[in-house]
Amino acid sequence: MRTRILGKDLEVSAIGLGCMGMSHAYGPAADRKEMTELLSKAVDKGYTFFDTAEVYGTPPPRKSS
Repeated sequence: MRTRILGKDLEVSAIGLGCMGMSHAYGPAADRKEMTELLSKAVDKGYTFFDTAEVYGTPPPRKSS
């Protein structure tokens, strides 16, 4: 798999895997076992860039009044 450099020296796969749909945004959270298998297969294929965020699957922050 081709790679790219992010920032000064972080080398990642040129193709990434977006993970938001695993827990959030497109309906109910996906099956944990299936998603674990998907991540494992991606790593086996050379993926090292996984698009994630701590906010996936969490409620939005409350607005203060």
